[in-house]
Amino acid sequence: MYLINKETNSVEKIDSISFAKFGFKERDNLQEWIVKLPNIFDEELLIIQKEFAGFDDTKERLDLLALDKNGDLVIIENKLDDTGRDVIKV
Repeated sequence: MYLINKETNSVEKIDSISFAKFGFKERDNLQEWIVKLPNIFDEELLIIQKEFAGFDDTKERLDLLALDKNGDLVIIENKLDDTGRDVIKV
């Protein structure tokens, strides 16, 4: 991560800090930021459900369920880092 200084036309490398170090939480913070500003992903989304758990054969839940501008379902799984369960690194 870099800090850009327009006045001096320079860049300075800065240390990355995790969301967890700031005390942010997936559900209380990240999820609510997305709900309040669903186009944060640069796509028109309509959030239709938080914490969706309406499955017959599992106790799993979706963090956010949304519709895109074509009416397709979009599943949003919130992760502040890559240390949790069900995290897949690509």
